[in-house]
Amino acid sequence: MPQLHTGMKNNKLRSDFLEAVELVNDYTKPLPADLLLKLYAYYKIANKNYNNPGSKTPLINAFKANALIQAKNISREEAMELYIRLVKKEIINKQ
Repeated sequence: MPQLHTGMKNNKLRSDFLEAVELVNDYTKPLPADLLLKLYAYYKIANKNYNNPGSKTPLINAFKANALIQAKNISREEAMELYIRLVKKEIINKQ
């Protein structure tokens, strides 16, 4: 029975995460670069996407790679939770 609860918790987390991603994607005001890099790293980890950054600008790729390295020891669930928290703190609460 505990696995069912865990599954429900993960479904809620995934749903909240996707909602936060949609909010960021629809957001039109400029966001600070450090915030965008954290969101980028958490998003990539949450989606198990460890491909190299695809920017045509080497400096941007370096910043993205660094953000991923800094967040490398967190789990998918933690990445989702951190992404949601950042969106709530930096976007939702500042509107």
